[in-house]
Amino acid sequence: MTKASLFAVAVLAASASVGCAGKPAPPFDTLKTANLTAFRLQNYEPPAAAAPAPTQPGALPGLPPEISNWMQQGAQGLSALIPPGLLPPGMLGGKPGAPAPAPVADTTPRFHGFRILSQTQVIDEDLKAELGKILGNDSNFDNNHAACMYAEMGLSFSSGGPPNDVLISFSCNQVGAKTFAWPHASNGMKPKTVQKLADVVQQLWPPGS
Repeated sequence: MTKASLFAVAVLAASASVGCAGKPAPPFDTLKTANLTAFRLQNYEPPAAAAPAPTQPGALPGLPPEISNWMQQGAQGLSALIPPGLLPPGMLGGKPGAPAPAPVADTTPRFHGFRILSQTQVIDEDLKAELGKILGNDSNFDNNHAACMYAEMGLSFSSGGPPNDVLISFSCNQVGAKTFAWPHASNGMKPKTVQKLADVVQQLWPPGS
């Protein structure tokens, strides 16, 4: 084989290597042509109020003993001052045995437990391809992230099969795959990755929109 032939083979091998390295890792290699929905998420919600502490025998659950005794004694004629919802069924003229109001069901739309603030269907193939390059490139991630997942953004994409769902937490500096195996060794976002994703966010939800 001549030197020219050897050089040509080396160039072809190098080109193939670059082409392979430039292709996003699965499933992000399908993102350009996939159906993609992006979510703005509320990253944190205050915890629900703690359960009431045990009360003394005969006292009303969840109330200080002083208020409980006052209400059981007829509130000294001041029932109008009792805050709505404090008075148990059957007390002070209510119908004995009447059922307590049913708790209001939480119908808030959520994405893997996070409240959805807004969502958008991503049509732009160039934008989807950019997301694929960012999330599908191993060099965009390292182990520098916090031990939390307060997601501000979510992605769900599919090419006809089960959806591939991703949570992105800028506050915790990490990405979490929810319905598939994360393809990289690390999931902490490098500073350049954060900037690239921030640019995408500006296009998905322009300021003032």
